[in-house]
Amino acid sequence: MKTSIRFVAVTIFLFVFAVQSQAAAPQWELDPAHAGIYFSVNHIYSTTRGYFEDFTATVNFSPDDLAGSRFDFEVKVKSINTGNSKRDGHLNSGDFFDSKKYPKMTFTSTAVKHVKDNQYIVEGKLTVKDVSQSVSVPFTLLGISTHPFDAKSEVAGFEARMTIDRLSYHVSNGKFYEMGVVGKDVDVLITMEVTRKK
Repeated sequence: MKTSIRFVAVTIFLFVFAVQSQAAAPQWELDPAHAGIYFSVNHIYSTTRGYFEDFTATVNFSPDDLAGSRFDFEVKVKSINTGNSKRDGHLNSGDFFDSKKYPKMTFTSTAVKHVKDNQYIVEGKLTVKDVSQSVSVPFTLLGISTHPFDAKSEVAGFEARMTIDRLSYHVSNGKFYEMGVVGKDVDVLITMEVTRKK
């Protein structure tokens, strides 16, 4: 009987310890003024570039606690900006993002892994329109330091790059790709600074 009680107690302790370990990575606050989600895609013989003005991120990260680390994003599709209002309107239409029906894109991380040095990979689910796919996104930890303007805070920087096949997410039916007007592969750059109190 005592052995059984001791076994149950040890099991509960290990479970609680595991849960606490997974939740131990500190939470960081996004600095919107120093963060961006940028993209580029081929257009006939040129490259069209743009970004999303409205997005949020939930960041928990520690190099010493990757099990408790995560990166989650929510992007308001309507906030797309390519520097041309007519083109932005077309991108928001049913020909591409159909932002009235699908107003947001999301990324929900499932694991963060160390590759080497300051190189990492975040795995997760990317949802665009009616499609969710598992993706692995390589990113670089640019550094963690005391904030130059606030000795009581820390600042960290990250940069991630990936290429997305927009057709696999139903961003257009392929008509403009087959015409040789808009490429199917979209290069994405995510750069951000995050802060937290020490």
